[in-house]
Amino acid sequence: MSKLHNVRGRITYISSHAKQENLYAVYETTDRHYWTELARFNQQEFLKSGTEGKCIEARELIIALPESFPDLYDPDRLLQMFTNRFKEKYGVECVSALHHNKRKTNYHIHLIFSERELLPEPIEKVATRNMFYNEQKKHVRTKKEILDDSGNVRKGCKIIKKGEVYERTLFTAKNKLFKQEHYLDEAKRFYTDLINLLIEDDKNKLHVFDRNGLYLATKKIGKNNPKAEQIKTDNEVRMLWNHEVDRALVSQVPEDDIRQIKNEFITDRIRNSIKAWGNCPELLSNIIRGAAKRLALLIHDVLKVARELKSKLFYEALEKEYRSKAVIKAEDTADVATALAKEVMTEHEPPVATIATTVSEAEVVEQPKPQIPPRPVMPPEVAAFSKLQKIKVTLDKQNHLIFEAEREWNMLEIELSDLKGLARLTKKKELESRIATKNEEIRTLKAGLSGIVRQHGFATVQDFYTAFYTAQRATDAYQKECAKWDETYGEKAAQKTETMHEKIQRYKEKVDRQNANRPYQSKDKGAR
Repeated sequence: MSKLHNVRGRITYISSHAKQENLYAVYETTDRHYWTELARFNQQEFLKSGTEGKCIEARELIIALPESFPDLYDPDRLLQMFTNRFKEKYGVECVSALHHNKRKTNYHIHLIFSERELLPEPIEKVATRNMFYNEQKKHVRTKKEILDDSGNVRKGCKIIKKGEVYERTLFTAKNKLFKQEHYLDEAKRFYTDLINLLIEDDKNKLHVFDRNGLYLATKKIGKNNPKAEQIKTDNEVRMLWNHEVDRALVSQVPEDDIRQIKNEFITDRIRNSIKAWGNCPELLSNIIRGAAKRLALLIHDVLKVARELKSKLFYEALEKEYRSKAVIKAEDTADVATALAKEVMTEHEPPVATIATTVSEAEVVEQPKPQIPPRPVMPPEVAAFSKLQKIKVTLDKQNHLIFEAEREWNMLEIELSDLKGLARLTKKKELESRIATKNEEIRTLKAGLSGIVRQHGFATVQDFYTAFYTAQRATDAYQKECAKWDETYGEKAAQKTETMHEKIQRYKEKVDRQNANRPYQSKDKGAR
């Protein structure tokens, strides 16, 4: 976003085919006379205020668009949609133009908008007496103050006679929202959401960087930028922190702890550094590196606790399994003994007669069954959970590789520090080379964490874990609902709510099966 001190000249520049090589469309929500009146009114108000500097007549947004849009959408309709949506949201007039740069690598919109709204009816002030204005357009009390030595009105001074309009207000006051710091972020989110509605592939959707989030923003290096090397160095250090944040998230470090380290070891220390030493960009690298090391220590502590807990749970589960197996074995032995005893006792029993039905089927009155509600519907988050689980497994494997690489790096560092005498001269370079190689391997593995989630359409590891935990909570809730439904309306519930007729039929079938399985026994067996 930029401030415009000559809005009419800027409108001519962005909308002229003579000045733009690749101009595709121009759209205006009002006529050009509006902008002339707006510029005049703003200049008048600026002079009244006595503010130093230049008058801001309007503001301009430059909106970058995906390079696939020229092939997908008509330029005129695209430009109208982006401009009308802005006017609907903020209620101000706009002029916009759709461009490509010379090399056709930057498809973008120039959107010029007013900070004021046009009043339904102008507010006019009529002079109740003659009014006098000096060369600076300021009102003075008497006519003598605008006369020269000859008694004539000086050049540039003005007299407004009684009954004439001395002030005509066409516009409202400026909207203070456009002056606030957070407005540009709001506009970015507004247009990012609009662009994403037009992008079909989730992998290509845009994301707005959150300055209050866990990550540090990298800067774009423009063409022929004299500070290109310094910006490149800063970006490398910033990416070092971002990779460490990815590692922390994969290692289950709470986001609040990461944010606390960022605020304490980066934000606060940069603020203190500026107060003490002024703006010194060269100090930024040391501040960020120190914060990254502090975060790495926290990750190490979390992983250590996690491994100890995992080992403890493993042994507890193993002990529980052994105990359950022993109980099952004892129960099986008791069941065998009971079965043998029953077999001996029933050997001389007469055959069991069929149970007589004392209640006729006609007397059984079946109760109407309650209407069963449909089974809970699976939410889309639950359907995506299995895919997210696979991504998480991949991230965990990558994190394990990083952990092993760091363990090997520590061993090499210890070996290097333990070198003495002749060995320090012969093996030092070899160990330093291996340590440098291992460092590069660790850096590549950490960078690979963000690459894994980007392959599946997530901008950052944080975005992936937000989606993962959301899906996990939805899955748990869905499974509980299904279990509750099964308990109330499933097969077990059906057995609990069977009618009297169904119970009698089930008992008859059970007795028939027992009689069919019992071997034939003679009636006079007991007499013999």
